[in-house]
Amino acid sequence: MAFADTLPSSSAAAAPTTGIAPSLDAFWMPFTPNRKFKQSPRLIVGGEGLHYDLADGRRVLDAIAGLWCVNAGHRNPRISAAMKAQIDVLDYASNFQIGHPAAFELAQRLARFAPEGMNHVFFTNSGSESVDTALKIALAYHRARGDAGRYRLIGRERAYHGVGFGGISVGGIGRQRSTFGPLLNGVDHLPHTHDLVRNAFSRGEPEHGIDKADALEALLALHDASTVAAVIVEPVAGSTGVLPPPRGYLKRLREICDRHGVLLIFDEVITGFGRLGANFAADLFGVTPDIITAAKGLTNGAVPMGAVLMRDAIHDAFMQGSVGAIELSHGYTYSGHPLACAAAMATLDAYTEDGLIAQAAALSPFFEDAIHGLRGLPGVIDIRNTGLLGGIELQAWADGPGTHAQAVAQQCVELGVLVRSVGDTIALSPPLTIGREHIEQIVDALRTAIAQTARPTDKEA
Repeated sequence: MAFADTLPSSSAAAAPTTGIAPSLDAFWMPFTPNRKFKQSPRLIVGGEGLHYDLADGRRVLDAIAGLWCVNAGHRNPRISAAMKAQIDVLDYASNFQIGHPAAFELAQRLARFAPEGMNHVFFTNSGSESVDTALKIALAYHRARGDAGRYRLIGRERAYHGVGFGGISVGGIGRQRSTFGPLLNGVDHLPHTHDLVRNAFSRGEPEHGIDKADALEALLALHDASTVAAVIVEPVAGSTGVLPPPRGYLKRLREICDRHGVLLIFDEVITGFGRLGANFAADLFGVTPDIITAAKGLTNGAVPMGAVLMRDAIHDAFMQGSVGAIELSHGYTYSGHPLACAAAMATLDAYTEDGLIAQAAALSPFFEDAIHGLRGLPGVIDIRNTGLLGGIELQAWADGPGTHAQAVAQQCVELGVLVRSVGDTIALSPPLTIGREHIEQIVDALRTAIAQTARPTDKEA
């Protein structure tokens, strides 16, 4: 699409009737090279089921579920109907010292959906807010128990935990940290688990890498375990390129945390709500953390919402002292927003009553075989997968990090499939409503795009 000073008519029609079409320059887009984008904008004007409609009239298969979040498909009728019904009854109600029934009902339903013993929920509006909330709860929990000396937080290299100062601090992607100067004090990081030499082309959990969890013992010894409040990890690291945990890794982290009285937080913003063929990654891997952060698939991306789920003991530690005292001085104007609650409950119905999580589990082996069929193509140096989450890592080009994957992703759009480039990895996270024929379409597009963009220097795996 050629450069345009204003939005195309298909989008401008929804603008306020001022007689002036909105300009592309007004919106500073997140995580986007804005000047480059606006030279050749690519705009989505509609979506339904597995597909997006672009402003230039093309329809593309959405192989990334929006942004890891539209697990039940775009404009899911069940979710749309629930939101339309809610807006005609109650548009907004605060949950500060007053409440509305839907927030309590949703919390109860999430508790039933979560691993056993996680019966309490704090609502946020995004994954970033969920992470910062979880970190604050962890710190406040130890204080509530009279253990205020626990103030340190441990994240992991290559981790993404959102864009709040807490999330950036425990996160481990350098380019997302260096822009903002000093971050939170008292934070350290485990080594990442990516081991291309030993684990390339693993299916599911890699065989090698449980020793990476043992690095936690060294960090606890370095800092004094009695000063550490919590460890936070993504069960499957997403935005860094889809890194499944090595076999036994998460259980080892759980054992070490238990031994030293440290809380374990799973950031399940991407992995929750069926993405891996189970309610949560905690269920799939058989490891229950103390706290789970969630968002994205909670409302199918239809409206912002996040949640922090916690073990009963975490919640109960705050329920002491004066009954009239505020137990946690934290929250958001839109915590438990009525419209978000309606969307979330309808989304849970889609996952359970419509069988989408079971469908994802059943389809995962076919998805695994399909994407691993790309092995041997020029420049493909690794393929990783868990559930309906996959990553195809490409050989880096000399003209800059990420340029190879960006070229492949752009070519995929031309072939009618939308994928996501994260570094030099192509990430796949299709809606759980996908079928075998759609997976074949995604893989065919990738095979063609990889071949069409290949350079003589790209080696065959």
